[in-house]
Amino acid sequence: MADFAPFHLLFRNFVCLLLAIHTKRELKMYLELIDQPAQLRQLQENQLQEVANEVREAVLFRVSHHGGHVGPNLGATEATVAMHYVFNTPEDKIVFDVSHQSYPHKVLTGRLKGFTNLDDMNSVSGYSSPLESPVYDNFEIGHTSTSIALCTGLQKARDILGQTHNIVAFIGDGSLGGGEAFEGLNTAAAIGTNIIVVVNDNEMSIAENHGGLYQHLALLRQTQGQSEQNFFKALGFDYHYLEQGNDVMALVEMFRKVKDTPRPTVVHIHTEKGHGYAPATANKEPWHYSAPFDLETGQLLNTGGGEYAPYMLGRVIMEEMKTDPKLVAISAGVPMALGFGPNERQVMGLRHIDVGIAEEEAVALASGMAKGGTRPVFSTFATFLQRTYDQLAQDLCVNGNPAVINVLGSTIYGMNDFTHICFFDIPMFSHIPNLVYLAPTNFEELVAMERWAIRQEQWPVAIRVPGGPVQHASEPCDDDYSQLNTFKMVRPGADVAIIGVGNFLKKAEEVATLLAQKGIKPSVINPRFVSGVDTQMLNELMADHSLVVTLEDGSLDGGFGERIARYYGTTEMRVMCRGVEKALYDRYDVEQLLTDNRLQNQQIADDIVKALIG
Repeated sequence: MADFAPFHLLFRNFVCLLLAIHTKRELKMYLELIDQPAQLRQLQENQLQEVANEVREAVLFRVSHHGGHVGPNLGATEATVAMHYVFNTPEDKIVFDVSHQSYPHKVLTGRLKGFTNLDDMNSVSGYSSPLESPVYDNFEIGHTSTSIALCTGLQKARDILGQTHNIVAFIGDGSLGGGEAFEGLNTAAAIGTNIIVVVNDNEMSIAENHGGLYQHLALLRQTQGQSEQNFFKALGFDYHYLEQGNDVMALVEMFRKVKDTPRPTVVHIHTEKGHGYAPATANKEPWHYSAPFDLETGQLLNTGGGEYAPYMLGRVIMEEMKTDPKLVAISAGVPMALGFGPNERQVMGLRHIDVGIAEEEAVALASGMAKGGTRPVFSTFATFLQRTYDQLAQDLCVNGNPAVINVLGSTIYGMNDFTHICFFDIPMFSHIPNLVYLAPTNFEELVAMERWAIRQEQWPVAIRVPGGPVQHASEPCDDDYSQLNTFKMVRPGADVAIIGVGNFLKKAEEVATLLAQKGIKPSVINPRFVSGVDTQMLNELMADHSLVVTLEDGSLDGGFGERIARYYGTTEMRVMCRGVEKALYDRYDVEQLLTDNRLQNQQIADDIVKALIG
């Protein structure tokens, strides 16, 4: 006998059909019926593959128009449908690691319009968010390797409260290599009660995986999970392997087997990254994340063009390798951050090492390499360097080993969802003792600082790679920065001095031009160093200046400006600090952010005039 949906679902389906005909909108036969997983669970099992197909279509529609994570979500579609079908969400809790595979989950939990309606796409973020769905999204998650540890908290709280629901962590093999994932596994096993860790093994991180753990996962795949060497069992987990990780019916059967287990359990599923979309499976690394693209051809709709400082810096590092056999580039799961694609990595060979998504290891590795006599350069985004603050402070700077850290994305013009904001770097890094933090103002100054940092052997050096449109120098840049904390007077003047940090030096010069139209000729200063102050220059300014203005492309609280204000605190010098007020900004508009923080050029000039007159 054929399987039929309950009558009320058929009636609703008929109504949806009439609406679709009336509005000429494409009809999703099943997704139009599903506002929450309870409705998914009313369907028959043989309908689930079509649900998965529709979910995949919705994800592809969104990412092709809006951009977003492509491969991870497509590969996890069947598993997400199966989890919500088997587990009694939201009573059972599912936590998606790093959220790169959370789009299918969002489609099934009341956010379909964010995937199928162009006007609603900005209402849905690319990451797990209780602000969107406090019922189904348990945590704000945008960073990697956290899901198991977060689930151990849910696990312990459930046990203390005498509850019995399932706790599920969904984590990719790439995320599994991060230190917090190991810590979470260790704690989960010690607690010893129900927790189900679904290891989504697609044989990829953002790029290819690196490390001994992945050789072990390969062994488990090759033996269909039967190898006597089993990392998860050794930790105290029950273990199940499923080769057909994109088979929704096999997944349903597996999840039913482990549901309500009384013990910590690992379900290891083998999936295909980008499953169901040929361009994403054929070339997995660039399809991890994509800007908007033509769905039929896979071609990007806007290639952007223009210059991009990190890629340009990557080419400089590779050129330096030709003359410096000790130079080694380090990446942590995102080698493409400097444009190190597969071809570039092959050219560099042993001169490049990727540690996977484990920034703590990358910094400690860099410290050890510097101690061993090589010249390590580690490059990643500021938001990811948050994970390795202690290694920067202890493993690197306490030991004083001359490694180079390129801090990427540290600008309001970079990533703008609040789990990935990068402009809190100056408060984080500039206060670490023994770390020299440089802020180049243009590409040529960046190259000069990079080359100096690589060749010097006295200090750990971090470089704030300029963000936003690439700026170029109009005159030769200094090539020696060994006299620490020496600012550079770019334009001498009087009454007011404007200090522009990094790429905001251009803003300082533009504000100075506006002031000149009012007869004010300010000094303009490039501080170059954000980890210290030039006491001599600051003292000299007091002779013929009454106001110092600091402009920084980053957090005002704890930032560079506060350091200047503190220095002048006991003097008559007035200080005006301009930066971004500390807050959790999410998907902000850059121009509005500038306006709200009085960082538009005319606003700054008006405030300076008012301060001088007052």
